[in-house]
Parts: sequence; C-alpha cells; structure tokens
Amino acid sequence: MSSLDAILARNRRWADGVRRNDPQFFERLAVQQAPRYMWIGCADSRVPATEICGLAPGEIFVHRNVANVVVHTDLNCLSVLQYAVQVLKVSQVIVCGHLGCGGVRAALRGDRLGLIDNWLQHVRDVALAHEDRLATLPDEQARWDLLCKLNVAEQVRNVSRTTVVQQAWQSGQPLSVHGVVYRIEDGLLHDLGVELTGPADADAVGRLVDGLDGG
Repeated sequence: MSSLDAILARNRRWADGVRRNDPQFFERLAVQQAPRYMWIGCADSRVPATEICGLAPGEIFVHRNVANVVVHTDLNCLSVLQYAVQVLKVSQVIVCGHLGCGGVRAALRGDRLGLIDNWLQHVRDVALAHEDRLATLPDEQARWDLLCKLNVAEQVRNVSRTTVVQQAWQSGQPLSVHGVVYRIEDGLLHDLGVELTGPADADAVGRLVDGLDGG
C-alpha cells in the first residue's frame, strides 16, 4: 500500500464515521459555508485550526503560512482575507501563533535555511524592533516565547491596516481582529488581549504589546 493509499483509506473511515454519527452532515455542508471566523495561523502540522477550536468543517475559514505572517504584498493571504470579509462576512479574524514555532526560532537565532529566509525576514524585523526588550530576558526560551507573542501582535496590526479591513470598518461592517497563541504542550489557546474593532484601535497595539511577557 502506498502512502497515498493509506491516506485514502483513513479518509474513507473518517467519512463513514461522520455519516454514522450524522447522516445528513455532508449534505448540509455541501449547500454552503457560513463561517463566523477567519483564522490566520502557522503552517505547523501540530496546529490544525478546526480541531483545536472544537469547530466543525465550514465554521472557520483558514489561511496558514510559516510563522503566521501577514504581509501587505502577499496576494494569497490578502485574497483569502478579502473573500472572508467581503463575501463570507466573517465577524472575527483570529491571528494565531504558537509557542515553539520553528520559524520564529530561526528568525530569533538568525539561522540560514534557504529560500524561506526571505519570508522569515518579516519575523526578524519584529525581533529587531523589540531587540532591547528581548535582550533583558534570561534565556533563549523566554526570548523565543516572547517573540512568538510579539509576532502575533504585529500581524494583528498588519491585518488591521489592510485595505480589506479598513474598508470594512469604514462601511460599518462589524469586524474584530484578535491575537492568540496556542501552547502545544497543553492544547490550550491563550488570548493575548490584542483585539482591534475599528480604525482607532490600530495604533493601540503598541501599548498592548508592552504587557506581553515571555511566559
């Protein structure tokens, strides 16, 4: 059996199990998707959005990339964001980082990994912006944890400054942007207290991140 055959077999078992528990599940799912949430998370295979949020397929619209970065020239991310906000009318955008992120550690250490170094430069920029604060922490683990959180806060700010979100707020569309981190060791999400609900909030991120710690 090839590796793909194994995946297909698991898929059939999963689909059969879902049908046994809820015979109309797939019929309902096929009609439409109406998620309330958009998730911007890390591509790390240990951080699957639907599972850790306890949601069913169709309840959360997902974009993932290495180190959950939002770049204003990334048409992939912006297209997903635009569809979520303007077409699906999600009410909440969640930026989720996770402690133990390999991309964040590489950025912190200045590791050279190849092509991905260009992408991780965005995280290195966050580290440079907070260089003095990171330097006060006692060890690499504390700096790594804090940079994971600071990176989330910066991406929340980046989301809030996109034309997609700015236009939604200007039109009066209810939309909030949140920052959370996931701890793989216990499976729990932690609210960073970084929440933006309108244009006036965008500059508040700088004040909010002052309260973040490396724990």
